[in-house]
Amino acid sequence: MIKPVYLLAGGHYPARRHPDPVWTAIFNAADCAQPRVAYIGGASDDDRGFFGWSKKLLQTAGAGIVELAPMASRRADLEKARRIIATADMLFFSGGDVDLGMRLVRERGLEGDLQRRYRAGALCFGLSAGSIMLARQWVRWRVPTDDNAAELFACLGWAPVLCDTHGEADGWEELIALLELTAKREQGAIGFGIPASCALRVTSTGQTAALGGAVHRFKCSRSGIKRIADLL
Repeated sequence: MIKPVYLLAGGHYPARRHPDPVWTAIFNAADCAQPRVAYIGGASDDDRGFFGWSKKLLQTAGAGIVELAPMASRRADLEKARRIIATADMLFFSGGDVDLGMRLVRERGLEGDLQRRYRAGALCFGLSAGSIMLARQWVRWRVPTDDNAAELFACLGWAPVLCDTHGEADGWEELIALLELTAKREQGAIGFGIPASCALRVTSTGQTAALGGAVHRFKCSRSGIKRIADLL
């Protein structure tokens, strides 16, 4: 049975005796106690320091074994990565760079392995860039200083939504850019801005629920991108 996908914004996670309630809610949705987690770290280039930090956070929330599925290095053991993915109860996608994360997943031939595990019932969740990887699409700038060089690229699409994470401080600039490009071929699309420390739960049919606080929403219209009522 395909499970809902959880999109975490990330934020400040100070040391605490008890896990963050949003993370607890996600682990409560798992099928077993102390689930085995496959850590998909392509977006952070398999950074070991970030993996260590994330592993502690995951295990505080209720994870059992947390294993990095290696993919960043050209010498990465991809068979090991496939074994870790195939035996995981949960797939966690790290923060970092969305474009890098999707490129590595595809260049290393792991997209099919991840898709099969998701379809088989693994609970999937991401943090920051990892959350965007689980959504429909994202935007890249071929020339960083030229908005005319922006283009869309496909993400995994398991959460059939458009979203950005922890962009409230800059007025959701990247989410607005994503929606402006989307509006050229899809009027009425809605984008979700997930503030820091909040999350969005998304089913395979696109039903959404906010966790940890209100999620901001924006809608494409003929007159531009407009903010609409928050998802509470």
